[in-house]
Amino acid sequence: MEAFFEFFSFADANVRYVTIGSVLLAASSAVVGCFTYLRKRALVGDAVAHAVLPGVCLAFILSGTKNPFILLIGAFITGWLSLICIDFITSRSRIKEDTAIGLVLSVFFGIGILLLTAIQHSGNAAQSGLDKFLFGKAASLVGEDLIAFSVVAVVLLISTIVFYKELTLLCFDQAYARTLGFPVRALELLLTTLTVFAVVVGIQAVGVVLMAAMLITPAAAARFWTDRLPVMLLLAALMGAFSGIAGAFVSYTAPAMPTGPWIVLIISMIAILSFALAPGKGWVARIIRQRRNRSLVLEENLLKLLYHLGEQKQAYTVAHSLQELLQRRAIPEKQAKAGLQKLKSQGYATKSAEGWHLTTQGQRRGQRVVRLHRLWELYLTQYLHLASDHVHEDAETIEHIITPELEQKLMEELSFPVLDPHSSKIP
Repeated sequence: MEAFFEFFSFADANVRYVTIGSVLLAASSAVVGCFTYLRKRALVGDAVAHAVLPGVCLAFILSGTKNPFILLIGAFITGWLSLICIDFITSRSRIKEDTAIGLVLSVFFGIGILLLTAIQHSGNAAQSGLDKFLFGKAASLVGEDLIAFSVVAVVLLISTIVFYKELTLLCFDQAYARTLGFPVRALELLLTTLTVFAVVVGIQAVGVVLMAAMLITPAAAARFWTDRLPVMLLLAALMGAFSGIAGAFVSYTAPAMPTGPWIVLIISMIAILSFALAPGKGWVARIIRQRRNRSLVLEENLLKLLYHLGEQKQAYTVAHSLQELLQRRAIPEKQAKAGLQKLKSQGYATKSAEGWHLTTQGQRRGQRVVRLHRLWELYLTQYLHLASDHVHEDAETIEHIITPELEQKLMEELSFPVLDPHSSKIP
């Protein structure tokens, strides 16, 4: 607890620099990463991250100084050039984008390693610390770095706000944007520039190797929680900021632990939790939904079966044994028992000494399932001209997902039919 209060008091100037720098880095890159993620260009961030290394080295060679603004300018130039090369290769050849990214990434990174090696063997005393651009060293951030981070982060956020509508349209419907007269190519270059800025601002903290994770992981995690872009941008920024603070705190309490990798590790853990627990889209929610759907299908199949048996004898209250039901439809006995018990608890079926039969409420629900099945069979034969002996399997699937609105539309389209393709009455 003592370390906790010492850290969050921000009395130490180094703690302030590292924490604020990490938050600015993570939040701003997460916002830009949302647009990159939605455009399905996640690997672009990785290519840019590796391509900035030769720019950093060239800036140092030409200037002879490690001024963060000069190094960031060099990184920006080569990072932006790498994206231009990717677009040029994909537009002027048959090489696909993922292959072009791999080519550009390896070539630029190889050049950067050669330049970095040459600098390290040059005997220039000022070159110490350049290798931190490879793996990052957030704990060494100083006031000058924080100013550079702040300027770039503000530029990124302001650009995102000003061009929010245009960037949104570019991500979701590029053809429509072009039809409306938007300068699509200019917007692509703008997003490219923002992506490069986001990568450049983060390499000093997490390095070229891990920067792609900072760009894409918060966006991917936020996407699981919402379908609205403004909420996604806010969630991604908050997740990124939290990972920045948490990574700095871990590095403070355990000085041997590097800040950058911990930031990436924490945002990755947040992403894994989002993939698993997010309502609606997470793994757990998907498993629950699948189980619920399987249960619903089983219940409706049992209702339909009991209705068919009652329809044959025109007596829906006549009981039928479990074995009779299993003979009519191939359902595992254990599942059939569980499904019937659930129908009983819901008031759709009841059990007597002779067996199972529908209640009045169950008869109405079973009648609707049968009606939907026969309506869909009739629709397929009349409108898609399928043979009547080829429509049963499709109707078995679709009967469970037809909404009341679609049911009414089917009735109207088919002119409120009385018989299905097999001359069975539509209830």
